[in-house]
Amino acid sequence: MLLPSLALAAAGLPAGDTAPAATGHLGHSHTHAPDEIDEDHGPLLLQITYTAEAIGNASGGLRRGTRYLDNLDIVFEADMERLAGWNGAQIHVYGLYNNGKSISDLVGDTQAVSNIETGVSALRLYEAWIDQRIGDKLSVRAGLYDLNSEFDALDAAGLFVSSPNGIGTDFAQSGRNGPSIFPSTALAARLRVEPADGWTIRAAILDGVPGNPDRPRRTAIHLGGGDGALLVGEVEAPVRGGKLLVGHWRYTGEFDRNDGRGAGSGNAGTYVRGEIPLIETSGQRLDAFARLGTASGRFNMFDAFAGGGLKFSGWVRGREADEFGIAFAAAFTSKSWRAASGAGSSEIAIEATYRAPINRWLAIQPNIHYVRNPSASPGVADALIFGLRAEASFSLAGS
Repeated sequence: MLLPSLALAAAGLPAGDTAPAATGHLGHSHTHAPDEIDEDHGPLLLQITYTAEAIGNASGGLRRGTRYLDNLDIVFEADMERLAGWNGAQIHVYGLYNNGKSISDLVGDTQAVSNIETGVSALRLYEAWIDQRIGDKLSVRAGLYDLNSEFDALDAAGLFVSSPNGIGTDFAQSGRNGPSIFPSTALAARLRVEPADGWTIRAAILDGVPGNPDRPRRTAIHLGGGDGALLVGEVEAPVRGGKLLVGHWRYTGEFDRNDGRGAGSGNAGTYVRGEIPLIETSGQRLDAFARLGTASGRFNMFDAFAGGGLKFSGWVRGREADEFGIAFAAAFTSKSWRAASGAGSSEIAIEATYRAPINRWLAIQPNIHYVRNPSASPGVADALIFGLRAEASFSLAGS
């Protein structure tokens, strides 16, 4: 089990070979494996998912063109209670590969129309943690951890391929190398409590700078050096068959101010997010979701975010597993950022998508995006983007 972890951690280009980070910090939904091993799966899970995407900028943006992006997930999980009698323990190891292509280089957007874009080609260790359940209500997780696998995540929003539907832009933009999300994760400790049916309280402390911003192709773990920590807490409450999330995050380190007046502390934000079924009848379902978020405007490009959408399931006769939807994400620039950069007031992204399973291992997903004011830049025209995504998933153990 440690061998694949070490091999993935060591993978990558030589230490001196660096590349610029992708535009923005990208969210990435865990659609390839369950949060926990289901009792029906057996004590081991090994799943491989390959996602391929052809996506092109048809008009506007920086320039027209097409990109091929890909994403390879290799997930291993072990139920240590069933394997070795270690009560309540689960081990999770996750390897990740991306080819490093960028559609945002053409669109010029900040929120990122593709949630598998990384900007660098790399094979890396993405997650490696141990989760220990204590009784029926409490669990502790520690290791290399993607906070968006549990925090600021909704089931309905996971249909969409654009990044701001995976995690709000206000949160995703934060930090010197983003928070601990795709594609760079950090060491973390997470506590989860389930005080009542449908209620969950989550809290985590994470390294404030995941990976190494100067060497983005490698998995890097470095504590100290002024990195500080990221503290995040979230409460999940049941609401009419759906759920409501309320979260707050804060960095302990200092950050440069947008106005050039040195560094300061207090880089923090709050979000409210929820989803609710509007229609549930005869196998048809319509879910609505929405999100509002804020971030400290003196440190970040965007100080406010609003998003939401609709997801339709089971509405196509004879293809009950198909899903389609429409979503929007609006990120609003802070006053200090506009003063320093001459930027406009917002970037607004709209996505329409349709996901169709072809068989039990393959699904295709055409999608259309319209980005108004990419990167809130007055000199960049609104962009129209067309994409086609294919996802192939294989379970080698556990199903």
